[in-house]
Amino acid sequence: MKPAAPLRHLACAFAFSSAVLALGVPTAARAADAPLLAVPGKVLFENKLDTAPAAPWRAVKGGWELKDGVWRGSEKPEDKHGAVNRMNTKLKDFVWEYEFKFEGGKSTSLSINAVKDHMARILITPKTVAIQKDDNDHEGPDKAVVFARFAVDFQPGTWHKVRLEMVGDTILGKVDDHVAWGSNDLFKQDRASPGFTVGGQSVDFRNVTIREATLNPEWDKVKATLPAPGSQMAAAPARQGGAKAGKGKGQ
Repeated sequence: MKPAAPLRHLACAFAFSSAVLALGVPTAARAADAPLLAVPGKVLFENKLDTAPAAPWRAVKGGWELKDGVWRGSEKPEDKHGAVNRMNTKLKDFVWEYEFKFEGGKSTSLSINAVKDHMARILITPKTVAIQKDDNDHEGPDKAVVFARFAVDFQPGTWHKVRLEMVGDTILGKVDDHVAWGSNDLFKQDRASPGFTVGGQSVDFRNVTIREATLNPEWDKVKATLPAPGSQMAAAPARQGGAKAGKGKGQ
């Protein structure tokens, strides 16, 4: 005798769920992988950061070492500047993903330069995440623009995932579940010397992947679900004395 219709549907649903579990793909993970600003394409660079820092990376400031199987960046007090490690490359439209954890550090960022100066970054402290356009001339009229700042509570020793997307004149940043975007004509310039900064001692990094990107055809719909630039603004962290975390000209 054939099972009743509701039982057949339940059997099909169970079979599908079993297949998903067998593949090790949780539903939440699949939802998190839905395209946002960008549709990821070909992998340009992929590295677990489980070997000592070397080319194509260039340590500009601070100490960079392999520690417990991952990279560790630490500011050196004598530098009077945050630790900086950049790739000697230019990027077109891209998606950059990696993981980090605080190990005593005050701040960290994924920073993208323009040809002559800073362009944009995701700036992270243990208490805040900011997605911003950087000051592009320092001495001139240009100013940094914070598109969003989220309140967080990142405990030492806990890994967090970061995703930065740049397509055309728009940037999107995602740190764990915090997502924001913004647009500026500066982002149309060549994106140069991308890399990490660290303020204080220390921050760990692992699992970097950079992919080509194209505009998500559903971006307008996705954008409507996200905070408008400037609308999500937690209080800025208290300014601390000491070195700048990768904000000096050319760093």
